[in-house]
Amino acid sequence: MNIRYSWYLLKQNPLTIVGLVIVFIIFLAALFGPFVIPYPEDVKGTVTISKRFTPPNSQYWFGTDEMGRDIFSRVVYGARTSVLIGMMVTGLAMLIGIPMGAIAGYKGGTVDAIINTITSIFMAIPALLLALSISVALGRGIFNAMLAIGIAWWPYYARLVRGVVLSLKEQTFVEAARSINARDSRIILKHILPNCLDVIIVQVTMQFGYAILMAAALGFLGVGAQPPMAEWGLMISTGRLFIPKWWWIPTFPGIAIYVSVFGFSVLGDGLRDILDPRLRK
Repeated sequence: MNIRYSWYLLKQNPLTIVGLVIVFIIFLAALFGPFVIPYPEDVKGTVTISKRFTPPNSQYWFGTDEMGRDIFSRVVYGARTSVLIGMMVTGLAMLIGIPMGAIAGYKGGTVDAIINTITSIFMAIPALLLALSISVALGRGIFNAMLAIGIAWWPYYARLVRGVVLSLKEQTFVEAARSINARDSRIILKHILPNCLDVIIVQVTMQFGYAILMAAALGFLGVGAQPPMAEWGLMISTGRLFIPKWWWIPTFPGIAIYVSVFGFSVLGDGLRDILDPRLRK
């Protein structure tokens, strides 16, 4: 698609521009935040008793927590943790789900029935509950949490790709590839999957924010990130003990999660409108 026309379509929805700006800021914070935060030592396990429970002011924009750590520095640094979580979770889910969906849709028959049954079993369990169960089984920690979420989410990519492949495998260009005895693996990799990129990009964009949200939920429940890591869900979990007197401790990490999920969601909606011609007016 022409880049100029894509930008024109993007500008038709102001919310999409807002989402794009939010996502851009999040990635900037993830890349450069650790180098510009005012109190980098507070990201670690530093304890400063004299600064405990300082309300937001000109020196500590978001106040300090029960350990005397600057919440602004920890929230900004937490963007790096959240982006890493989103990349690892979506990467793992795609690595498992896309090949499974492509094989199921292209092969059909018994292969499709088996993969579809496995996918349905996974999707029958709520993703958060499944991720929580896997995290408990694997043990606490941010890596195990990312692994658990990725395992819980691959069926959504498999189901999505399967549906697209079913509609593509009877197209003329696929029949032409079969007519010259091209191998099934080559047809899937060279002809079918490139035509699935649009829907995959939209799915990744929309689920990136939900990956951050689910990782925060696991951190809140105590099976994800562990102290003293600067992770938004963990910060809310420890900060909830100090509501309402020291309200700022859980509030600002919560706002960061909300803004992140909102940004990725509206950007995903906008990309869907751009990449799917059927949705254009």
